[in-house]
Amino acid sequence: MDKKEKKKFRKLSSKKEIIKYTLWGTIIIFLGLFSFSSFKIIKWQIDNKKTQDLIKELDTIKIKKNLGDNVEVITKEYDDNVLKYLAMDFIDVDFKKLQKENADVVGWIEVMGTKVNYPFVQASDNEYYLSHSIDKSSNEAGWIFLDYRNKLWQDKNTIIYGHGRLNKTMFGSLNDILNNDWTTNKDNFIIKISTPEENSLWQIFSCYHIANAPQLDYSQINFHSNEEFTNFINKLINRSMYNFGAKVQEDDKIITLSTCYSNNEKMVIHAKLIKREYKN
Repeated sequence: MDKKEKKKFRKLSSKKEIIKYTLWGTIIIFLGLFSFSSFKIIKWQIDNKKTQDLIKELDTIKIKKNLGDNVEVITKEYDDNVLKYLAMDFIDVDFKKLQKENADVVGWIEVMGTKVNYPFVQASDNEYYLSHSIDKSSNEAGWIFLDYRNKLWQDKNTIIYGHGRLNKTMFGSLNDILNNDWTTNKDNFIIKISTPEENSLWQIFSCYHIANAPQLDYSQINFHSNEEFTNFINKLINRSMYNFGAKVQEDDKIITLSTCYSNNEKMVIHAKLIKREYKN
């Protein structure tokens, strides 16, 4: 074999080696991705099962429904819909068992016409319950939690977060409310909350998707003036994908529900306090 042929042979061998290593590299990457995806799917299913079991256990919690005794009407709006809302029952939750099992439990929330009917918790940050269940076990489904900055109900804007799970647990069912007939039943425009100190009804006034950002503007909890709060409210109402027809006054208090709608968007709901019952 002359020099020219040897050089040609070496080139061919080198190309074959490159193709072989590229092929093996591709296979290894594919197997790695497949293994990782399989692990994530199995982990998702395990976390879902754990969450479903915890939700089932909540059936043992005593929840009464009543019109209340020591009731304060907050709203200054009295159209036919509001009068109907004011006649709705409160939910009254017995928190003894819940707080014995987890002292972080601070309330219970029910969003009418959805699957949201859970206790909510509060930690010292907004990270812990993104990856832990109400029993404090590690779980990527997380749990519904109150913003660590909030003091019930001392702030103008109280924020509650939860994952938008595909199986509709946590805040997952909130992502569908604008895609079905939820808006055709105005009784759905109420959020019921119970805490150890009081029970309350909240009327929804805004609902929308918004792009993710490092600092989302709806996360402001207090305001320097009534004008600043009014401007904030007007922005939320103008952003709404549905006209709820509710009016929000400068002295109102609101709650914000925030969840993931997609990798790039949040789903957000805002409601104002319309009546509450003080517990003895």
